[in-house]
Amino acid sequence: MQEDIFISVVETHKGILYKIANAYCKSMEDREDLIQEMIFQLWRSFENYNAAYQYSTWIYRIALNVAISFYRKNKQSSFVLPLEEHILNIREPEPGFYNNDKLRLLNTFIGELKDLDKALMLLYLEEKSYKEIAEIIGISETNVGTKIGRIKQLLKQKFNANHE
Repeated sequence: MQEDIFISVVETHKGILYKIANAYCKSMEDREDLIQEMIFQLWRSFENYNAAYQYSTWIYRIALNVAISFYRKNKQSSFVLPLEEHILNIREPEPGFYNNDKLRLLNTFIGELKDLDKALMLLYLEEKSYKEIAEIIGISETNVGTKIGRIKQLLKQKFNANHE
């Protein structure tokens, strides 16, 4: 059944959704709303999934687009979920993941980046290749490398300034 496959895919890759939500949202309520919207959009496009891509690439592309556009809107969209409620009851995969001070600080700095830069760093930290990042974001590999280099310099400066 398609719904069972979808649930399995989302459950397997739910960490992607939480990483994106944590980077784009400050409050728990906003994160929950964003995750719900990402799951809804994934479900809507699931029947059009292209098997030429990995599930993680497909999820990143949709989830990042949702994260970038969802909070650019002044008002939340209202929608009716055609899914069972239990699909939305996924839990954060790694409780206490952000307890490490340096990781929490990095997450804060990434949260301050522009939308595209935030997406690039999330994918870079996920150890995606420049080619995969380019496919997900929709820019050239060269542009990915240039932008990531600049972002790393900026983050390094922020870390150095924080430790002075």
